[in-house]
Amino acid sequence: MTMENISSVSEFILMGLTDQPKLQLPLFSLFLLNYLVTVVGNLFLMILICLNSHLHTPMYFYLFNLSFIDLCYSSVFTPKMLISFISDRNVISFTGCMSQLFFFCFFVNSECYVLTAMAYDRYVAICKPLLYTVAMSPQVCSQLMSGSYAMGFAGAIVHTGSMMRLIFCDSNIINHYLCDIFPLLQLSCSSTYANEIVVSAVVGTVVILSSLIIFISYVLILFNILHIPSSKGALSTCFSHITTVSLFYGFGLLTHVKLPSSRFVDQGKFFTVFSTNVVPMLNPFIYSLRNKDVKIAVKKILKRITN
Repeated sequence: MTMENISSVSEFILMGLTDQPKLQLPLFSLFLLNYLVTVVGNLFLMILICLNSHLHTPMYFYLFNLSFIDLCYSSVFTPKMLISFISDRNVISFTGCMSQLFFFCFFVNSECYVLTAMAYDRYVAICKPLLYTVAMSPQVCSQLMSGSYAMGFAGAIVHTGSMMRLIFCDSNIINHYLCDIFPLLQLSCSSTYANEIVVSAVVGTVVILSSLIIFISYVLILFNILHIPSSKGALSTCFSHITTVSLFYGFGLLTHVKLPSSRFVDQGKFFTVFSTNVVPMLNPFIYSLRNKDVKIAVKKILKRITN
């Protein structure tokens, strides 16, 4: 992707999460701990899935990709965010800003489709168990994941390409800790009408399509469970996914829905912290704490280490 800077602005200044000096060091320590837990938790889950053959199933294949996305997703902006807490002037180049925006959009969009594939996987496992090995064959799983990354890539290209057409010629101070769409649109000297249409179209398509598939999958799962009492035990495998989807979409919508308030940017930063920092950290715990398969895998790893 070629990045041609047609603006007079060659760099941006990220204001960060807060401008209060007393909060800088405590927030640096807090978010550094958050990032370390996110990296360790997601890496541990990925390694666990790779090393244990009984976790080589479609569900854990999707979970591996979810952890990979969360790991990369948090690494796109967290290092720069940490710098903003300990530096007087947190500068990012125009190219660096557009790159951050691209990867941010890429991993967010990809995660939407991965969560959708996981919902479909649960539907097939519970409602069509006899067809599960065929419907969720390695080829199908690979195609679903490839499609998820391809759709994420396409969405990121559209967002970044439309942003690069704008002209930034006045202020270069971004009131955020990352190069997100809305804070950048506020700095543009040219019309942002087309960009707002693009954002509404792309985000609307991703959210409506993925949430509709997830909703239909769980309606069919619930319908199946109500009519086949013996399948009630399978519902427990869906709780982790429902929790992750609720957190991801809940905070994501609160972050990007424009509120009728002059404090929208500050509210956006507050909700962005949860969607970009808290959710990726929680996902490994959500899928591990009450998961018997993961607990068994951990015990096997511990036995290998101690013996």
